Amino acid sequence: MVGIDSYAVYIPIGRLGRAAIAATLGAGRGRGARPVASYDEDSTTLAVAAARHALGQRQVSGSLWFATSRPVYQEKSNAVTVAAAAGLDEQCAAYDVGAALRGGAGALRAGLAEGSALVVAADLRYALPGSADEADGADAAAAFVVGGEPVAELVGMASLTREFLDRWREPGAVRTRTWEERFGVEEYVPLAQRAVDDVLGRCDVKRQDLAHVVVSTPHARARATVLRAFPAEATGRGAVGELGYAGAADLGLGLVAAFEQARPGDLVLAVSVTDGADAFLFRMTERHRPGGRGLEALTGSTAEVSYADFLTWRGLLPREPARRPDVKPPVPPASRRTTGWKFGFVAGRCRECGYRNLPPRRVCLRCNARDAFDPEPMVDVPARVATFTDDWLSESVQLPAKVVAVDFEGGGRFEFEMADAVGHQPSIGDRVVPTFRVASVAANGVRNYIWKVRPHREEDR
Repeated sequence: MVGIDSYAVYIPIGRLGRAAIAATLGAGRGRGARPVASYDEDSTTLAVAAARHALGQRQVSGSLWFATSRPVYQEKSNAVTVAAAAGLDEQCAAYDVGAALRGGAGALRAGLAEGSALVVAADLRYALPGSADEADGADAAAAFVVGGEPVAELVGMASLTREFLDRWREPGAVRTRTWEERFGVEEYVPLAQRAVDDVLGRCDVKRQDLAHVVVSTPHARARATVLRAFPAEATGRGAVGELGYAGAADLGLGLVAAFEQARPGDLVLAVSVTDGADAFLFRMTERHRPGGRGLEALTGSTAEVSYADFLTWRGLLPREPARRPDVKPPVPPASRRTTGWKFGFVAGRCRECGYRNLPPRRVCLRCNARDAFDPEPMVDVPARVATFTDDWLSESVQLPAKVVAVDFEGGGRFEFEMADAVGHQPSIGDRVVPTFRVASVAANGVRNYIWKVRPHREEDR
């Protein structure tokens, strides 16, 4: 039995009201709000957040497959950064499925075919101001642990591929170009229907047997047309349907929403329709407990993001930075030597005196013992603010940067920038949670990833 052992999504707390876009540009629809990744988040950091949630205390014996249509590096792997920050062992092979919307379905198919894998898909959706992708997009990530003790057993898969130039973006460009949507309907609806007929026929399942149906595609009309072939009660996406299209992560987001509504024994069909069609059929097992897993962010904390801030965060509205020297990029030797701390947030516990050294070092700060340390992961260690200040000269995109000194339960203090802190005033004693973010991007394109902390939320429990 192979399927999905656990799953999770990560949805940033930022919300951009579509009315704010319409009010600024004088056009567009103004209903609802879309999730927005912060200035220090990208597809890699979103993926890390979802992956850590899905993994819990697990390790993966197979591979990591990371899909995004907005990879932050080309040639260099982004999946290896996700693996390091997610705390995976070096023996876990990590592969990118990048640059295409269909990558989310491809990564899931690869992970399921392997039988033991971590599958992660993450995307930031934006384009030129006033575009449909800007208003109707959603920044999000979804992660699935594939294994042999599933909460959702794989029943069957089917795929079709069709070359069709309907949506494209040049490398490095902001604008996504699209053909008329009616051509997408003509091309994709028959493909989706064939893929569905294929998987249902081979698994001897009727449409009326399906409890939940997920259709993911950037074509709203094509999606509506495909869904009309199924019972209306099986096609609801719940609160996820209000978020918008999440690119490579959209299939995963819809699948998690279906899993959360499902009950043991339910059949769940998920269809991705882009550059062809991919269909996945799952049966929920007795291990599954509906509700309360993965989508806590939809009912948890949110923060309003202004349209000006959104444009600035995406590099579409440059602002005067703090007058400081250019940020120096991380250099390879230092990054290699501090991988465990920089990417995995692993401290060192001295075996001689028990002192926790943050960051780890060869000589203990308390007893001067040399090379006598045990690695100690810090991501899940409770922490509180010891003191704080506003930094108006930071290289941060959003000023002032909130800088906090944090005390960890069991020992150790370190200084962090606070993420998700726009409009937030920290207080001494506040609970905080470590989070993997971007510190800066150098002129040569090197991204300095670090661990920050964010305010503790009710959904963190």
